[in-house]
Amino acid sequence: MLMTTRRQIVVAGAAALAHAMIARVTTAQTAPTSAGPVDPGLIDDLVAANRILADQGVVDGYGHVSVRHPGDPQRYLMSRSIAPELVTAADVMEYDLDSNAVDARGRTSYLERFIHGEIYRARPDVKSIVHNHSPSVIPFGVSTAPLRPLYHMSAFLGGGVPVFDIKAAANGPSDMLVRTAALGRALAQTLGARPVALMRGHGAVVVGAAPAQAVFRSVYTEVNARLQAQAMALGGPVTYLDDEEARRAEASVGGTITRPWELWRKKALSR
Repeated sequence: MLMTTRRQIVVAGAAALAHAMIARVTTAQTAPTSAGPVDPGLIDDLVAANRILADQGVVDGYGHVSVRHPGDPQRYLMSRSIAPELVTAADVMEYDLDSNAVDARGRTSYLERFIHGEIYRARPDVKSIVHNHSPSVIPFGVSTAPLRPLYHMSAFLGGGVPVFDIKAAANGPSDMLVRTAALGRALAQTLGARPVALMRGHGAVVVGAAPAQAVFRSVYTEVNARLQAQAMALGGPVTYLDDEEARRAEASVGGTITRPWELWRKKALSR
């Protein structure tokens, strides 16, 4: 009887040890690793992007902006869950494309971080992403009026702005938040190759080749929406940029975005 008990203890102990070793190996295999340090200048740009978007009225206590890790396209950088205007360099976290934090250290992540991971996965050309609840944009995501480029600064809207309807993606009602990878993939599919997609009853997602471009497009999407609503309210037909005008204007204005970026950055970081 005593021998049987001892044998059971040994077997149980060995099983527990094996289980612990398997758990450690599994954790080591699944835990994302860092892609390495990043130029502090890029972190400063990410902080500035958050502050600028708040200063320009594109985000308030909600919304977020990210940048792809320059050392590894399978990683991106984004702040912990905090109001954009309050973001500092110490708040920036690294994520893999499954939107797992590399080193959370107890910091909370945005619920909708899957927007970023799945768009980066689908769009190798994208280096920065903004998700916002830009107020003037909301009506165009819930009405039959399409958002169209009204003037040269918003020429990047030429070619159409798709609208993501989360009810279709979720196969029914939801809380309107892109809180899963599946919903993030559906949003990325709606965005396609475009720079902007509206999100019905929620906001918008804007992408760019750098934080400066993503911020520029976010600001002027909001401005265009406001001006378009004003023009439509005047009555009568509205003359929008045609496809060729939009193409030429985007090529012309696109090379000057560092001008407003430097201005906005100086103002936002001086506060």
